[in-house]
Amino acid sequence: MSEAKRPGRRSGGAGRRSGRPDGQGGRGDRSRRPRQAGRPGSAQASIDQPRRAARDVLRAVRERDAYANLVLPKLLRERGIDGRDAALATELAYGAARARGLLDAVLERCAGRSIDEIDGPLLDVLELGAYQLMRTRIAPHAAVATSVDLVRAEAGPGQAGFVNAVLRRVSEKTEDEWVAELAPDASSDPVGHLAFRYAHPRWIAQAFADALGADAGELEEALIADDARPAVHLVARPGEISAEELALITGGEVGPYSPYAVHLDGGDPGLLDVVREGLAGVQDEGSQLVARALTLAPLDGPDGGRWLDLCAGPGGKAALLGALADIEGGRVDAVEPSEHRADLIRKTTRELPVDVHVVDGRDPGLEGGFDRVLVDAPCTGLGALRRRPEARWRRQPSDVAGLVKLQRELLESALKLVRPGGVVLYSTCSPHVAETVGIVTDAARRHGAILLDTREMVPGVPGLGDGPSVQLWPHRNGTDAMFMAALKRPLAS
Repeated sequence: MSEAKRPGRRSGGAGRRSGRPDGQGGRGDRSRRPRQAGRPGSAQASIDQPRRAARDVLRAVRERDAYANLVLPKLLRERGIDGRDAALATELAYGAARARGLLDAVLERCAGRSIDEIDGPLLDVLELGAYQLMRTRIAPHAAVATSVDLVRAEAGPGQAGFVNAVLRRVSEKTEDEWVAELAPDASSDPVGHLAFRYAHPRWIAQAFADALGADAGELEEALIADDARPAVHLVARPGEISAEELALITGGEVGPYSPYAVHLDGGDPGLLDVVREGLAGVQDEGSQLVARALTLAPLDGPDGGRWLDLCAGPGGKAALLGALADIEGGRVDAVEPSEHRADLIRKTTRELPVDVHVVDGRDPGLEGGFDRVLVDAPCTGLGALRRRPEARWRRQPSDVAGLVKLQRELLESALKLVRPGGVVLYSTCSPHVAETVGIVTDAARRHGAILLDTREMVPGVPGLGDGPSVQLWPHRNGTDAMFMAALKRPLAS
């Protein structure tokens, strides 16, 4: 599932941290306020622009259930924040959103009260300050002073004093010291300990360990990679521009596995002319490999050029498939039940041989006989958490059951729509066993589909295990944790 795909109903939101209006008072120590703390209108205000932007992103996430990676670029453009200031705002906003569980545990200890008792807007600033103190090289006095300024400018000296006192307590210990004090014991609960240290809910860390199976010793590496800032991945549109040309234009590096991938260190890819002109798009290299794998899967009989993307929104894989189909003289049908997201597909695939259908993939009403079908199923998105900083704290274990039912129904629909001898490629951006191996194993058993060795469809990618399915990992492959499995419909069916 692509980075911008919205996998089911989001949990969490504004209600979690609304707190009570008076939940922050009483503990401010004004006498210990840092001397560097500026006043509204002072020269300090210009230094605070990146922090104000980061604070506003955290607020949008909390109050509107917004996506940080969608809010921040727009905000930076509107406020004219660029260069080093934009880089700082990005690091602080994404970093604080990603580390929220760890930060909240420390803040709760330092505030002497439950996180739910701290007013939401105040907690946004506290998290921002705690992140700077624990996970950056920003001088402690600057982290505290700028946080105090943000609160004083909006809420007055009483709440500013509370922030000052709490963050001073946070600064008394390093991140490692706080982990040693607050994390579950590593010997009795190794998964819980690693989950706390690397800012993941325990159930997600356990899901990673289950997916790694015999390689569960890599869990720490997996969590470290998932907790790090990812590179920007671009996809060069086949037939329009090569990856080598795209890398030359953008100053990026050609990706190691997908022939269409280019990696950038950072920046806003939406500002690039090649992206604006539709010659390239933003797409994780793992997602590119999924689309390419569908085209490389061996068929029984000739490929008639009828391809189907059964879960196409918002259109990244449909665009890549459409470009490849255009070269081969084929055509792609793209299914999306939401009119808004269907319109995104139309924009992304303009001038490509892609027909968009606003229907439910479980019963799309399309004529069967497709040669190749992609089921990039809605999922928990656990494999793309590094690109959605706040997502790990929104998802709940209870989300899995409903998504598994939907995934099973979509794959069943795909196996009916593909022709005998044709191939269905099932993929998710989640490594959760229930959403991956469990789905395809059940489909093969119930429908008589043949599981192909999907490893052969991602040539040159190392560390793919025993097959027949493929599970990519950030720590192994530098991609999102994409899963893919190819199933062939028997000729006799």
